Amino acid sequence: MTRAPRPDDHLLHACIAAHAAAQPDKPAIVWYGQTITYGALHRLIEGCAALLARRGVGKGDRVVLFMQNCPQYIVAHFGIQRLGAIVCPCSPLYKAHELAYQIADLEPKALIAADDLLPVVAAVAAETPVGQVLLVNHADLLPDAPTYPVPPQLQAAARAIPPEQDFLALIAAEADAPPAPSIAPDDVAMIIYTSGTTGRPKGAMIGHRSVVFKSAGAVAFMDMRADDVHLSIPPLYHISGMLCGFDIPLISGATLVLHFRFDAAAAMASIARHKVTYWKSISPMLVACMGHEGERWDLSSLRITTATSFGVRATPEMSARWAAFTGGCTVSESGYGMTETHTFDAMMPRDAVKWGPVGTLMPGVGCRIVDPATGRDMPPGAEGEILLKSPGNFLGYWRQPEKTRETLRDGWVHTGDIGTLDADGYLSWLGRYKELIKVSGYSVFPEDVEIILMRHPQVERAAVLGVPHPTKGEVVNAVVIRRGEGAGLTAEALAAWCRDNMAPYKVPQRIAFRDALPMTASGKVIRGALLKELA
Repeated sequence: MTRAPRPDDHLLHACIAAHAAAQPDKPAIVWYGQTITYGALHRLIEGCAALLARRGVGKGDRVVLFMQNCPQYIVAHFGIQRLGAIVCPCSPLYKAHELAYQIADLEPKALIAADDLLPVVAAVAAETPVGQVLLVNHADLLPDAPTYPVPPQLQAAARAIPPEQDFLALIAAEADAPPAPSIAPDDVAMIIYTSGTTGRPKGAMIGHRSVVFKSAGAVAFMDMRADDVHLSIPPLYHISGMLCGFDIPLISGATLVLHFRFDAAAAMASIARHKVTYWKSISPMLVACMGHEGERWDLSSLRITTATSFGVRATPEMSARWAAFTGGCTVSESGYGMTETHTFDAMMPRDAVKWGPVGTLMPGVGCRIVDPATGRDMPPGAEGEILLKSPGNFLGYWRQPEKTRETLRDGWVHTGDIGTLDADGYLSWLGRYKELIKVSGYSVFPEDVEIILMRHPQVERAAVLGVPHPTKGEVVNAVVIRRGEGAGLTAEALAAWCRDNMAPYKVPQRIAFRDALPMTASGKVIRGALLKELA
């Protein structure tokens, strides 16, 4: 029997240890058919802690993780925290200058990286100390007979890791880890860098209390069970991918089916083969699955699918299509949160889905909607800045006390997001306050115009921003990616369509076309980078 997390449990790795003691042979991670049980996972975590301790890592030290999704990521994550050290994920998509910024800020004691990313690490290390370097190979734990398609990158992965840097081999050879240090609920567990859509990324310090509060809270809110099987596809280095990809399944004693990256055929094959019951996805993934041509799989094991509306809005129509496609599993919006609150402040209740809002507040989360100018609380349904307060809130920005004071005031995180909270307790997210466009006194949210633009049958994606105007203050401009069949779509034709489908002040005054949009590693459009397109 799986021991449910208690309110006083504030260490997720301790919950994993408890599951390992109670059910050592239960699968914790499935990696293309390779199974790692809870007992084996616990032993690997202990070996990682022992190795890092012998290499000089201790409580409060920062350890950088620089790799794609793989079981070694999860092992390293909890091995670091087992020592009271701090997990510092860095996007494996980073170029050397991006990694160097975070390395210089963190001053890490060690760095655990994928061997194919070693050239990036070496370029940074030539200028900035990176600490002890340990290496993993993404393909190391692949089985001889995979149960769902393996990405070509893993099939072709060469391996040339020096013995003194071989993470897996070294932790397998370790003896017992040192005694567990005293770790308080508000000790820093992770430093997660914000996406940096405006300004340089800031390192948000997340405490152990926050991790367990949000993980256990999501399990209870969504009625997740120890016999659930979770599909883990989003990047684990991202706050949401981390929470949904391994924190939630492992705190509940469930099983996670891990993917290196998204592939529609592989996702569906793994659902069918391993009887996946829960998938926290993003809307474009579901669209890709439903549009996949070729083999069909039995997806009827799914009981919960949620989707974050990245680029494609989750709608009743999408839910109906997904239910027909899977044999009965509907889909709803996943929820709302941000790095500074360890995400999932609001989640959509499964038995009371509303379309448009992002959900109702998770128990223990306080929310205020205030006038950004005066701080006055707004009535139900009125727009204002979203303020959040809960045990999930971050502890502050790493080495940036002034930025911390700007965002965290009297226990409330000032999100910079504009939203509403209706009389029934449903939260709606409208956009970023700093990205609000003021056209002749009218407020225009870029996301609102983007959603309308993407209803045009020849528009694939759109990004909207405000540009200065001598008489109107600002006007709306748009950058659009055309669908394959929309190559002949002109700016004039699209503007005419906009005039028929949105309020006059929302109509883009200029439309530019391009093949791709500048995105952060977490999938957000970098609007500032588009200003040059429209200059």
